[in-house]
Amino acid sequence: MKPQLHIVIASTRPGRVGPAVAHWFHDFSRRHGHFDARLVDLKDFGLPVYDEPRHPAMQQYEHAHTKAWSASVAAADAYVFVTPEYNYNPPPSFVNALNYVYREWNYKACGFVSYGGVSGGLRAVQVAKQLVTTLKMMPMVEGVMVPMVAETLDGQGAFVSNELIDHSAQQMLDELGKWTGALRSLRPRVAALADATSGDRRAKLA
Repeated sequence: MKPQLHIVIASTRPGRVGPAVAHWFHDFSRRHGHFDARLVDLKDFGLPVYDEPRHPAMQQYEHAHTKAWSASVAAADAYVFVTPEYNYNPPPSFVNALNYVYREWNYKACGFVSYGGVSGGLRAVQVAKQLVTTLKMMPMVEGVMVPMVAETLDGQGAFVSNELIDHSAQQMLDELGKWTGALRSLRPRVAALADATSGDRRAKLA
C-alpha cells in the first residue's frame, strides 16, 4: 500500500491562491506515483486560536474541531504544506494548526510548496522549517517555489506550471519518498513506548 501524503492548504483567507496551487501539486503527486496523495484544506476544520485546556502532547482533546484535526494529521505518513508568505512568515492559520497537535506529527517527513511575490514565499518556509523540527518532523531541503504567483494563473484561475517548477516538484517528491520510508520504522516503536508509559502511569494511579 502506498504511503499517504496530505497536501495541506495553509491559507484560509477569502480570495486565497492556495487552492489553485495545491490542486496542481495534488495532480502532479498522483502522476509521480509514490504516494496516495490527498488534499487537506485547513479552512474546512475551522480551528480557532488554540483553545484546548491541556497540552497537545497529552492528546486529551475536548473539542470536536481538535479531534477532527488530530485524526486528519494522524492518518498521513508525510505532508506537503502549500503556503504563502505573510510579512516574512507563514500565515497564522498554519502556525496555529501546527500547534494544535504534537504526537501526530512526530517522525514524519514534510515538504513545502510556497508562493508569493519576488521571493516566492521562501522566507516563510525558512521560518516554518524551524517550527516543524520542534514537532519532530523532517523538512526536505528540496522545495517548490512559485514567484509572482498572480502571473501563473490562467483566465479561469487555475495554476499553470512550467519546466523549472515541475522539476522542483519531482525532486522534492523523490526525496520525500525516501525519508517517509526511512522514518516509518521509528513510529511504531514510539507509539508502543508511549502506550507503555501511559500504562505505567495508570497503574501508579490505581
